[in-house]
Amino acid sequence: MEGAVLPETASVPWRPRVDALRLRRAGRLWTLTTVAHVVPFVLAGAVLLWLEPLAAPVSLLCLAHAWVIPELYASRGAGVMRPRGPGEERSERAAAGLLGDLVGHAARDLHARTGVVVEPGRLGAWVVGEAGALLVRPGGRRVDCWCVRVDDPDLPAGDRIAHLLLALRTDEEGFATVANLAFSGARWRVRRRLARRMRPALDAAARPEPTSGPARAA
Repeated sequence: MEGAVLPETASVPWRPRVDALRLRRAGRLWTLTTVAHVVPFVLAGAVLLWLEPLAAPVSLLCLAHAWVIPELYASRGAGVMRPRGPGEERSERAAAGLLGDLVGHAARDLHARTGVVVEPGRLGAWVVGEAGALLVRPGGRRVDCWCVRVDDPDLPAGDRIAHLLLALRTDEEGFATVANLAFSGARWRVRRRLARRMRPALDAAARPEPTSGPARAA
């Protein structure tokens, strides 16, 4: 919807509206923060080994910390896609059918296999789940992980995704403004931490033309 503004943006007036430039800056900030945490451990491990070869176990421990820190960040990011427990079967089936009306055939099949929906946008390709979304940036190498929820906790999974999908289509930049950025980093790190069934959706979003889009009459 060209020119539409998501009403929920009024609830976060202190946040500047997200655009491609702000996303690039946020990505650089995440990278710099990670480097600032990792490099001291790498340097400490190298210096200890150089000063005293017998300190090799301590050096390895420092290197292990340097590896674990970005992994923990990525795990936090992938956690936004964690599904809640299954609801009442009939309601879930009806919600999935309504969600299928919003997307094309290929995206509907992908949702049936992965439980999430891939939606192309101006900022990149989105992977939309029940309580969060992943934004695969152009080029497919970086992923931004966003935590965002629907107010009604009793909605079936399909309805939750449909609400987020409609908000995303209404105002993509506003959607990113309202959502909370949980992680920004390499796609391979996030992929490793995703549930196995969701990984094909992330792979599809990283392709030049991700499989999605609203359903259209033949």
